Amino acid sequence: MADNTILIKNAFILNPENHISGKNDVLIKNDLIHDINEEIAEDNVDKVIDATDKILLPGFINTHTHLSMTLFRGLADDLSLDEWLNDNIWPMEANLNGNYCYIGALLGAVELIKSGTTTFSDMYFFMEDVARAVEESGIRAVLSYGMIDFGDEEKRKAEIEENMKLFKNCHDTADGRIKVFFGPHSPYTASEELLKEVRKLADENNMKIHIHVSETQKEIDDVSAEKGLRPFEYLDSIGFLGPDVVCAHSVWLSDEEIEIIKKNDVKISHNPCSNMKLASGIAPVSRLLENDICVAIGTDGASSNNNLDIIEELRTASLLQKVSTLDPKALTSDEAIAMGTINGARALGLDDEIGTVEVGKKADLILIDTNNANMVPDSSKLSSNVIYSANGSNVDTTICNGQILMENKKLTTLDEQEIYKKARKAIEELKKAL
Repeated sequence: MADNTILIKNAFILNPENHISGKNDVLIKNDLIHDINEEIAEDNVDKVIDATDKILLPGFINTHTHLSMTLFRGLADDLSLDEWLNDNIWPMEANLNGNYCYIGALLGAVELIKSGTTTFSDMYFFMEDVARAVEESGIRAVLSYGMIDFGDEEKRKAEIEENMKLFKNCHDTADGRIKVFFGPHSPYTASEELLKEVRKLADENNMKIHIHVSETQKEIDDVSAEKGLRPFEYLDSIGFLGPDVVCAHSVWLSDEEIEIIKKNDVKISHNPCSNMKLASGIAPVSRLLENDICVAIGTDGASSNNNLDIIEELRTASLLQKVSTLDPKALTSDEAIAMGTINGARALGLDDEIGTVEVGKKADLILIDTNNANMVPDSSKLSSNVIYSANGSNVDTTICNGQILMENKKLTTLDEQEIYKKARKAIEELKKAL
């Protein structure tokens, strides 16, 4: 079969690790970056993209989402996490089915692609239906089934079976774009037996783990009251933690817990907008980075954010650390870009494939158009222009696995108007079912 080739001309490349100065061309062959050079000939190329006035960077990586919750956007605003979950979200989720989650995932995929995210890590329900949306959209995903047993043995067995079924049916599918992790929900919803079984099965099957930890002060109080230990201390005591564990939120951390995170090489997914909106607190990201802990970025679900725009999330993360530490140098634009790209790839164990613009890596790339009022005049520092000036609507082109998913702000794989129509219908039906 002949190579499928795409040539991107005249791009300013923003690379989180090895900076390439000036304008460059990038040649994509099939799903990989084949060449990066000042001038690459257009001979025998299937598609040429003129990237004049555009910044080229790795596709963003959203390390913590509940994609199908796009259907619940704006449903339960201005509430604490406890009230938000118990009185609003969980009753609505009781009426979900596979089709609703498929529609919600498609809606989420539209938003991700349009704002420059090429990889997301998701924990939710009806995940094989989410996988179907991933397959159709062309995006890259890590999928976990959210396991909750509240100490019920029968429920525990069923939850583990569901996550293993997802692994068997979906791992490495969609041309390798889908990976499957374990998804125990949290230390307060998953029993010690479930957590220990997950750790054992993860080791046996070479699977990674995605979990919420230390999101609110109430969680710290509840876990401490039950276990006599703070959440990370408890997880460490049962041998759960390791370099293959991604912990979302991690807001309320003691010095000892930061040491535990570092010792176990645990990866952290920072979710600043959700943490702010639910008044959960401010994660000590600067201190984590000072300790050489891998901190990536996540949006959480669109019902607690309420959007999936990673550029906005990274800007918020940077500004929040500055105001929290009273240090304007905290979480620089360069560090923020790394959080949204290579750190996300490391957190998900995909840094050999994605996260930087390098020959041999997957062609997961985006172009940000600087020819917009909020991007002029151009900053001499590309990361500053993206983090402090841009937003998701400045993304012009999104490429994942060598396939163009959006060009000139037009989606190529999904019919967004049809998806909007189905999503509106789905949420009306869900509301009526309450």
